[in-house]
Amino acid sequence: MRFLLNMNLPKSLGRRLAEAGHAWRHAGDIGLAQATDAEIMAEAERHHEVIITHDLDYGHLLAFSGGKAPSVVIYRLKNTHPEVLFTRLMAVWPEMEHPLQEGAIVILEDAALRVRPLPIKEEFS
Repeated sequence: MRFLLNMNLPKSLGRRLAEAGHAWRHAGDIGLAQATDAEIMAEAERHHEVIITHDLDYGHLLAFSGGKAPSVVIYRLKNTHPEVLFTRLMAVWPEMEHPLQEGAIVILEDAALRVRPLPIKEEFS
């Protein structure tokens, strides 16, 4: 899978992803250090990448846009050491790989995994 790491994530996470067979880029390495969330989303969508971030705004943007891409992984962990981030991602990889390929917002918490397929549809009852 191809990932775009947001500015709030260490490049060392990308290097660990590469060791596991994934492609990655870091927003800071491609001129997006000062980019808006919408610009980063557009870049990820153009390159068929999954955004990895700590920023909840990406989930909100996707939910309100009605879009199906790009997929986003949002970390909500207490310990944000790069090895912890990588280990947590790999621990739930079998459960989230297919949803990310199809379009999803994935929230990784210390003891929970939440997967929300895209597009997010407003439910009326």
